[in-house]
Amino acid sequence: MILGAHESTAGGLHLAFERGARDRADAIQLWTRSSRQWAAKPLDPESVAAFRSAHAATGKDPIPTAAHATYLINLAAPDDAVRGRSIDTLVEECERAEALGVGQVIVHPGAALDGGRAEGVARVGSALKTICGRIDRRARVRLLLEITAGQGSCVGCSFEELAEMLSRAGEARLGVCLDTQHMYAVGIDWTTPRGYDETFAAFERVIGFAHLEAFHLNDSKKPLGGRVDRHERIGDGVIGLAPFARLVGDPRFATLPGYLETPPLASGDESYAEGLRRLRSLV
Repeated sequence: MILGAHESTAGGLHLAFERGARDRADAIQLWTRSSRQWAAKPLDPESVAAFRSAHAATGKDPIPTAAHATYLINLAAPDDAVRGRSIDTLVEECERAEALGVGQVIVHPGAALDGGRAEGVARVGSALKTICGRIDRRARVRLLLEITAGQGSCVGCSFEELAEMLSRAGEARLGVCLDTQHMYAVGIDWTTPRGYDETFAAFERVIGFAHLEAFHLNDSKKPLGGRVDRHERIGDGVIGLAPFARLVGDPRFATLPGYLETPPLASGDESYAEGLRRLRSLV
């Protein structure tokens, strides 16, 4: 696995690569806009040029990159206005990523809110089809659905729901990002040898490895099946180190990026350098 982290863009998008080099990250995830606001300042040519230059300077052909979409997006919303705004915003996220040369946009599918999970999944599929139809066919950016932790009425917390979304959209641009903490939270126990084999056999059967394009690497503050999205530093949570040794050393995932999204150290410093060191020590 290509090990990386979600780096800060404070002071400029291009600085994510400087911070990644500090942490020895070989893949970079970032926000290209606020994670909690609908409005976003347009990208200016100078920022785009600085980002592309810093990316090229990584010298690794270049290293994999992903943009995490804003948390406000809800493609499963029953309200047409909210869903429409979410579609517009995700199209914009993809256009920003394409302008910067970022390879992936990773998005949480959303919440049904009205309690109708099947209807929520169908709305996501329809929204994704619309979004892909609005993105320039020449664009190279990939749009990845992230498995969710199963909190509330959030959809996309099972392989079956993700597969249904992909099927309904019917678009080649789409893929999947598996978050280790979210899987654990929803009750997918990938942490034992037997559970690991069963988990990825089920993924291959239901979705297919051809659709798996990234991982989020997070330990968990909460127990198996807690259905709460609470990340912990690698090795400091209830998952522990051993399961990550199986995952990051799995040859099936050798070419996929895995991005840390772990909370900071007690000192307030980022935990990514230590997390990446721990993961590499397992391989």
